[in-house]
Amino acid sequence: MGTSLTNIKYIKLGASLYVPSNRNDLSAIANRIKYQHLRSVIFCTEDSIKDHEISKSLENISNMLININTDENILRYIRVRNSDILEQCLTFDAIDKIDGFVLPKVTRNNINEYYSKFSETDNFDVMLTLETPDVFNSQEMVLFRDLLLEDKFYRRILSIRIGGNDLLNHLHIRRAVTHTVYSTPLRAVISMLASTFKPFGFNLTGPVFEGINDAITLNHEVVKDLQHGLFGKSAIHPDHVPIIENHYQVLRQDLEMAEAILDNGKPAVFSMHGYMCEPATHTNWARQIIERSRCYGIL
Repeated sequence: MGTSLTNIKYIKLGASLYVPSNRNDLSAIANRIKYQHLRSVIFCTEDSIKDHEISKSLENISNMLININTDENILRYIRVRNSDILEQCLTFDAIDKIDGFVLPKVTRNNINEYYSKFSETDNFDVMLTLETPDVFNSQEMVLFRDLLLEDKFYRRILSIRIGGNDLLNHLHIRRAVTHTVYSTPLRAVISMLASTFKPFGFNLTGPVFEGINDAITLNHEVVKDLQHGLFGKSAIHPDHVPIIENHYQVLRQDLEMAEAILDNGKPAVFSMHGYMCEPATHTNWARQIIERSRCYGIL
């Protein structure tokens, strides 16, 4: 149900490459002929597309769907522009070949408008993007979270994405690429969102890093993402994908501790690798570490 720790499909997202849907190579990307290292891809019809390109972009997506092959090693999503575009996409032949949709600028006021387009029998996941001025209001986020806990919403939600650039735009800020997002006022916002949503089973992904050639700062930012409980990250360049996903590998000693924590034969508290291990408080961490090791390997 949703992103509860009994169903952590979101671990497989890794670094999700954002691809503008006005490109002519969507099928090659979706089938991993191009960028064979991708675990997930998001075909965007929103901010990366100008108004006059919408029709061509939707035609590209429709043609791509017909040519998509079966590949369980890549997750494919469409980022719609609004609920009308979602409705249109749902009419495309072979739309069931994609895993779900990214819904932009979602709030308490428009979530029902989006969800009304789905049928009760489809299996599409959704990723909600938090990027409106409402996000700066912690009380509003609590109300939104409580609404999303209703089963009709919660059961579809794979992850909640933090729209960093939109949120910075509301603050009239564009961060220097040599600084992580955590050196801006968004650090407090990310901490608030993590403490509001994660205890209730929602996964949050890290905001996009837009410095194409600055691997050093990107590395620092992914470390901060993980320290704030965020897993998965938007990528705007294929070279960013392995940089991000290298951080999702786990230390061997962490894996050993995780396995011990989940071992029912262990005592309530024990020492291992210089750490206190307490299954009652470390179980969620341990489950995620084990799943990460299966997907990304061991350092």
